[in-house]
Amino acid sequence: MKKFKIKLNDHVRVLAGEDKGKEGKVIKILKDKDRVLVEGVNMVSKHKKPSANNPQGGIDKSEAPIHISNVSLLTKDNKTTRVGYKYEDGKKLRISKKTKEVI
Repeated sequence: MKKFKIKLNDHVRVLAGEDKGKEGKVIKILKDKDRVLVEGVNMVSKHKKPSANNPQGGIDKSEAPIHISNVSLLTKDNKTTRVGYKYEDGKKLRISKKTKEVI
């Protein structure tokens, strides 16, 4: 079982690729492929044929997954940081490596 330091609903910034510098919220994590879906990042267009449900057809825009190594967690003051862990009262907490605050 793979474990990632980036979790669902984390606010992240893209570090590499076409959308470098963009920020968004993690919508979904694809553990088997080491990828994440980030809101508003890596948008792709899919052409839809007309059907009974959608008689007009058209172009549908949606997010495509990007590799988890290309995103970094953001702190409250919008700076990227790595994630560390510490134990407090028997609970494992995620902390920011830069600011040492609990995420």
